[in-house]
Amino acid sequence: MKLVSFDAFRTLRLPETHYIKPELFFTHLADLREADWVLFPEYWQINPLVFGLKRRIFPSLASYLIGHNKIEMTRAFMAVAPEHVPWTLTAPNDPTSAERLWQQMALPFVAKIPKSSMGEGVFLIESQDDWQRYLKLTPSLYVQEWLPIDRDLRIIWIGDRVIGGFWRRQSDQGFHNNLSRGGRIDHSPLPEAAVALVHRLATALDINHAGFDIAMVDGYPFVLEFNRLFGNRGLGSLNNDIPGVILDYLERQSGCNDPDDDPLRPTPIWPVAI
Repeated sequence: MKLVSFDAFRTLRLPETHYIKPELFFTHLADLREADWVLFPEYWQINPLVFGLKRRIFPSLASYLIGHNKIEMTRAFMAVAPEHVPWTLTAPNDPTSAERLWQQMALPFVAKIPKSSMGEGVFLIESQDDWQRYLKLTPSLYVQEWLPIDRDLRIIWIGDRVIGGFWRRQSDQGFHNNLSRGGRIDHSPLPEAAVALVHRLATALDINHAGFDIAMVDGYPFVLEFNRLFGNRGLGSLNNDIPGVILDYLERQSGCNDPDDDPLRPTPIWPVAI
C-alpha cells in the first residue's frame, strides 16, 4: 500500500508512509493521486482529497464531518440511538431562544460550545449568572441535562473495534472529568454495556477512529461525545498497539494479504459485545 500522512506523530510507526507537511498540500498533488490511503488530513483538506482527488482517507469522512461539531454529533447519535443520548436542546444564540432554553432546563444543566475540546467549552449552569456568561461565549446554544455522575469512560475505537479504554474520575475542582482539566485515570474494567454502545454507534455512523465519552447512570450508558483525535494519556501500552491496529484495518479495507508474521499486525485487543 502507498500511504501518505499529514500527521507525523500519529503515523510515526507505520511502515513506508510518506509524510507531507499540511501546508505543502498543493505541491504534492502527484503523490496524493498515487496514494492508496491519505492519513490524518486536516479538516480543510477533506473536500479536495475526497471530492477532487477521489482519495480514500483515514479517519473516515464520517469521522470528520460528524466529529467537527457537537450539535451535528448529537443529531447523528439521536438518529441511531436516541435512547442513549441525554436530553439535549439546541438553538441559535438569540434572546428569544436563550430565554426559551433557560425556562425549559432544570438546574443544574450542562451548556457546551459546539466547537471545543478538552473540556474547555463545557460549563455547569447553576444560576442565571452562569447562563449569561455562557451566552457571551458561544455562537449557538447547546444545552444538555446534567447526569448524576462523578466519572465517565473514554473508550477507544479504531478501525472496526474497541481496543480499550479507561475511566476518568472527576477532578478535585469538581464537574470536569477531562484529564486536561484535572480528571484522574482509573483502569477499572470497562462495562460491557458501554463497549456495546460504542460498537453500535461507530458501526452505524461509519466512524473508524475516535475516543468515545460514555457516562454510566445506574448501569445504563449515555453517549456524551467523541473526539476524532483523542489524546494518548491513560492508554499506557495501548499506544504501542495503535499503529498495528490502523495498518491491519487499512489492509483489510484494501483487500491486501501481507504475510501473517508482519510485526505490526495486531491480535484482537478487546472483545466487543454485540
